[in-house]
Amino acid sequence: MIDVQNVRFTYDGANFALDGVSLHVRKGEFLCILGGNGSGKSTLAKHLNALLIPDEGTVKVQDMPTADADCTYRIRETVGMVFQNPDDQLVASLVEDDVAFGPENLGIPTDELRERVTQALEDVGLSGFERHETHALSGGQKQRVAIAGVLAMNPAVLVLDEASAMLDPRGRAGLMRVCHELHERGMTIVMITHYMEEAAQADRVVVMERGHVALEGTPDEVLVQARALAHLNLDVPFAAR
Repeated sequence: MIDVQNVRFTYDGANFALDGVSLHVRKGEFLCILGGNGSGKSTLAKHLNALLIPDEGTVKVQDMPTADADCTYRIRETVGMVFQNPDDQLVASLVEDDVAFGPENLGIPTDELRERVTQALEDVGLSGFERHETHALSGGQKQRVAIAGVLAMNPAVLVLDEASAMLDPRGRAGLMRVCHELHERGMTIVMITHYMEEAAQADRVVVMERGHVALEGTPDEVLVQARALAHLNLDVPFAAR
């Protein structure tokens, strides 16, 4: 689905935020990328749909190179991104208008557009919120509207870049429930997080450190490595203990 090979990337021309990262995201899997601040996990996330282009190495989405500008449109249709702060993604005052914004700009016909908006809101548990004002929603509801806006564009992959970071425990639980439901229906999920309990629910975990992949494997293999995780300033989650 997504293939990352020997990627190096620097913001300032001197210090590498990613330094030789290789990673393969399999179709239909739930992948969690863990790491502390400055580990490179969010930089890696932005490479998965061509928001950032490698300085060295390659990223391919369904064999389309992100470095090829002719592929950018199709790559961003394939890989949808949800960011940490939902207010950065909400563009309309009403929920239904916000969810319709992306597919409308893709030229989706009106009848299909209505169907997509209705289905996307149902997918995130917000049926009946069509005429609600976005500014009046809770943080968790705003994040689900942001996800619905991505889902309405019918991506094959959903990347969540610290999407639960600004949510309370109830909001995080709701977000995880939505992700699991989408995953069970066949969507590929890539979740960037620093919450170990979220990582424990994934199919596979990748732990980043200073632009490198430090650990990789199933949650059972990775999250029980107390000494290695402590070295990376990460705790063994309660479920793993």
